[in-house]
Amino acid sequence: MSSSKDYKREIMNDLAGGNVEGIDAKATQPEKEYANFDDFANRSSRNERRELFGRGFHPDRIPTSEMEPELRKAIAQIKPQQRDDVARDLFKHLKERGLNDRDLERQLGLSTHHTGRMNEDDVSKLAAFAYHNHPDVFQDVLADQPTILKFLSNPMVGAAVGAIAAKWLGKR
Repeated sequence: MSSSKDYKREIMNDLAGGNVEGIDAKATQPEKEYANFDDFANRSSRNERRELFGRGFHPDRIPTSEMEPELRKAIAQIKPQQRDDVARDLFKHLKERGLNDRDLERQLGLSTHHTGRMNEDDVSKLAAFAYHNHPDVFQDVLADQPTILKFLSNPMVGAAVGAIAAKWLGKR
């Protein structure tokens, strides 16, 4: 695709036409159909969520410039305990990559590296950093903390969530 707008238009046209074959080539199993997002988040396996999010949430598909404001809005809307969990998971996965939490605090301009004291802006910066520089870490954290997805609203991000929702709701 030559531009983000063209790609976005193609996704929206595919969704409007019910074209979701790229999401999952396998037939949906009735026991794996979900009533809504919460049902999906509660009953799906981490691997299933990771696989779905891996296809939809990557800087090659949704530019960082569009994802960062969405992350800020979404993180601002989740509960403080969930925000702490997201930050803790991000730090844990990034540490496994050899990135120290104190170094990230300095590099990203965070107010602290203590997850319980991080504000919305800190967690947003950390999530945006992971999305841009370590998309697989971002996808792992989404698989563990899918609550963030409920609050994403950008049309491009919404297209990815909509395509995934087709799987959640079992609509083919």
